[in-house]
Amino acid sequence: MPDTHEVENQPPPLESYDLLGRDLALTEALAREGAGWALDELRAFGRKLTEPEVQKWGFQANRYGPELKTHDRFGNRIDEVEFHPAWHSLMSLSCGMGLQGRPWAEPRVGAHVARAAGSLLAGQIEFGHLCPISMTYSAFPPLQRDAKLAAEWGPRITARGYDPRLVPASEKKTALIGMAMTEKQGGSDVRANTTRAQPIADGAYLITGHKWFCSAPMSDAFLTLAQTASGLTCFLLPRFTPDGKRNRFFIQRLKDKLGNRSNASSEIELDQAWAQRLGEEGRGVPTILEMANHTRLDCVVGSTAMMRQALTQAVHHARHRKAFGKLLGDQPLMRNVLADLALEAEAATVLAMRLARAYDRRDDEGETAFRRLATAVSKFWVCKRAEHASAEALECLGGNGFVEENVLARVYREAPVNSVWEGSGNVICLDVLRALTREPRTLDALIAELGLSRGADRRLDAHLDGLEAQLTKLTDAEPRARRLVEQIALGLQGALLVRHAPSATADAFCASRLAGDAGFTLGTLPAAADLGAILERAWPA
Repeated sequence: MPDTHEVENQPPPLESYDLLGRDLALTEALAREGAGWALDELRAFGRKLTEPEVQKWGFQANRYGPELKTHDRFGNRIDEVEFHPAWHSLMSLSCGMGLQGRPWAEPRVGAHVARAAGSLLAGQIEFGHLCPISMTYSAFPPLQRDAKLAAEWGPRITARGYDPRLVPASEKKTALIGMAMTEKQGGSDVRANTTRAQPIADGAYLITGHKWFCSAPMSDAFLTLAQTASGLTCFLLPRFTPDGKRNRFFIQRLKDKLGNRSNASSEIELDQAWAQRLGEEGRGVPTILEMANHTRLDCVVGSTAMMRQALTQAVHHARHRKAFGKLLGDQPLMRNVLADLALEAEAATVLAMRLARAYDRRDDEGETAFRRLATAVSKFWVCKRAEHASAEALECLGGNGFVEENVLARVYREAPVNSVWEGSGNVICLDVLRALTREPRTLDALIAELGLSRGADRRLDAHLDGLEAQLTKLTDAEPRARRLVEQIALGLQGALLVRHAPSATADAFCASRLAGDAGFTLGTLPAAADLGAILERAWPA
């Protein structure tokens, strides 16, 4: 091998660092939102996640994705999904932390905030494995509609630990829950579903039909929708029937996705599959929406994790790479780009953690109303900003960011998934309008939350004045729904930042996002922005 050159002017590997401690916005949010008690455990978790071996798992799980095995070597139908060992290692790590159900098993003030922070940390290393974890966490509330099902499945899905075996759930201490909701002809319009459920003698049902998207098909059971005589109804469908036989649940193929390649998503056929009704007949949509609202929270958290990882990689690179005679991180234009990325990441973090606090306060009517509206607003905005931010961060690394050896290529492919899952942009915006017009308490809760920051910044006050004027004119608002939801999201982020972030961060956000003193791309912050203070907070030297 000829020794043609020495490797120089390349950043060192970013590994074995304090993932939580370097994120001041998240650390402060934990204390502020009631989860300061979890700081030490989460810091240890974050350090574990940045170990070279764990980071390697993330690359391996995406390079060697899941494989469908429809039959065994003897010709028996098995419908199993095989994963690389790295996937199981990631699942064991995150499930050992209790991300799939700890807030339900160990309820206390800040439990959902701590769990969201753990997911935000894990999502920076590998996002795909959080899909079955999110589904399982989100399945607990709708399960409470049936005391018998809750008693049977609740302890399994909230227990710490991971058991990937495809055996009857009665033989396992832990279990995972997936979701099978959309169909070919309907997509988000689930009322167009044609899958049928036929009642049988023991109070159970036999379900026949297809599902265009079944998330996490390796799970132990699924929440699904099917038509009964009373209309669309929610069911719990296990992989095994009560007599220990494999249920008539057939995986037709795994989806070949743009991103999220470590995780299995599938098309399935149900041929008289045994299931139990969950909730009232004909009330399937409200029942399963309890699950969807929690997975939407995780979409916000996951997109925040992607933005934070993108920012971290870009700043680390810029602080070590020289171009045109000096470090990229010392060049004014690059500093503007990095500071703008930092604003996006911190604004997403404070909003995600405030939203998680609303999930902790389930007995508070005001927080319940705020959660109803803010979940949809945050899901729309933060998930879309992740796409923009990941592309800009990748560009900071130039060609190095565009190769698969760098995590940013994976983050960039992954970024659109949360805008698509659990309701695409238009579906979410229509949901916001529905909440505002049909549930007046949601508007009251929003105004109350925004009012906490009144008087702190004139630009924010002007934005809130204009927003509240728009909120009084919701008749025929559908064509401008995206603009309205965007303005609500920016108002919430601005309100949180002026209350909780340093003045440099809050000032730059209000100037660029609310007062219009910026361009349409990232890296166009006004000249008065304190770039040094923003960057030092984002990634302490």
